[in-house]
Amino acid sequence: MLSKLLAHPAFESPTKRLAMKYFAVALVLFGAQLLFGLLAAIQFLWPDFLFNLLDFSINRMVHINAMVVWMLYAMIGSVYYLLPDETGHEAAGLKLGELVFWILTLAVAVVVLVYLFVQVGPGKDSTIWLITEGREYIEAPRWADIGIVAVVLVFYYNVLGAYLKAERKTGIMTVLVADLLALAGLYLAGMFYTDNISMDQYYWWWVIHLWVEATWEVFVGAIAAWALIKIVGAKRRIVEMWLWIEVLMLFGSGILGLGHHYFWIGTPEYWWEIGALFSSLEPVPLVAMFVHVLYDWGKEQGRTQALENRSAIRNAPAMAWVSINAFGNFLGAGIWGFFHTLPQVNIYTHGTQFTAAHGHLAFFGAYAAILIAMMYLAIQGAAGIRIMRMTALSKWSIALLVFGIMGMTVALTIMGYEQTLVERAELGGGWQAYFTAQNLPWYVQAQGWRLAMGVVTFIGFVLLFVDLLTIGNRQHEERQHEMEPAPAAA
Repeated sequence: MLSKLLAHPAFESPTKRLAMKYFAVALVLFGAQLLFGLLAAIQFLWPDFLFNLLDFSINRMVHINAMVVWMLYAMIGSVYYLLPDETGHEAAGLKLGELVFWILTLAVAVVVLVYLFVQVGPGKDSTIWLITEGREYIEAPRWADIGIVAVVLVFYYNVLGAYLKAERKTGIMTVLVADLLALAGLYLAGMFYTDNISMDQYYWWWVIHLWVEATWEVFVGAIAAWALIKIVGAKRRIVEMWLWIEVLMLFGSGILGLGHHYFWIGTPEYWWEIGALFSSLEPVPLVAMFVHVLYDWGKEQGRTQALENRSAIRNAPAMAWVSINAFGNFLGAGIWGFFHTLPQVNIYTHGTQFTAAHGHLAFFGAYAAILIAMMYLAIQGAAGIRIMRMTALSKWSIALLVFGIMGMTVALTIMGYEQTLVERAELGGGWQAYFTAQNLPWYVQAQGWRLAMGVVTFIGFVLLFVDLLTIGNRQHEERQHEMEPAPAAA
């Protein structure tokens, strides 16, 4: 199935063929993320499960790192896919781009195998270089860190070269080129150590927060803008206006929003108020862009009286995922982020399952949804389909993934509430309070529901995986069948 898509004439662009390779690996890593998340959820309820074989700390590490890496793959794939359309040129160094794709994929496979079979090492520099750096979310060993930087530099060279050759430099590409430089630069903040744990954590949060909540958010805005142009013919001036507003707000509010972490590592108290206020503003421009585009598009439809002349949604599954992105970002990053980062609340909720609830919904709504939309757009282009319709698999995968993620978010929120109420406010937050709270009925039942919703999410992913592999072929064959002349009457 996939080989037929890659051989389709629409894939004459070598840059887009490279994009599909990144999407393919991203999809596999997405499945790995969910699988190891399920194993970790099982171990929350039955700690002896796979004990001393694949411990919770390893499952959690692979779960989180697989998420970061599959999204990085899908981001690179998304940029490569839109690059020829936005610039009129192929990537600058395609052979080098192909080479680093295989190097990166081999490196990722080696790192995962080390995580699974070596797992831990002595407290020496050799462990940092060869096994794990031990820093949450960016645990990759030092050699892999350097490799990631090299891959991103080659990627940036390829994108920048095409951008500089473009006769018309669009706002979307201008923002992407600037944002990708910031994305690469901020990762460097997590590659050095100091003896002072507060200072070390200070710079670590520059990667975790600014890398994700500033540069990634701007990236999502640029990708969503391009997707809306392709899906509903949105006016470029509208999406680029909101994109520039987002750049201003995110590089302002994103940087200042970092302050909701600062107080807990020894920085001044004024960061409480600054961080809580500005971190809540990050998703606003994305939602505003989406609503403005739909409003403008609806007015255009209303002016057209003849039904057959009305503009159709050119890719229904992608449009559904863009919609999930706009409002999932607002709910996950905005609402769930805001209600537990207010300093008067966060003094009790910091480090509880409230954080996990916010993280699950925010990453899915803000990033996974738009990257899945880009995969559907890439499949549409590969199959040469003018209008891609929803299939039963598309609908079921959306329903199960969204229901599963929201179910996990609610379950984790209940756990966080129980921890905050009992472990922190009532029992004082000590070790004994922690273990007492872990065994109370609310917490245990919510863990069970989190596991059940994780299974629902995984089933939704399986349906998504099958749909992405087959939808292009099926609808292309249907289109070819419709175009065949009817047999002559006897």
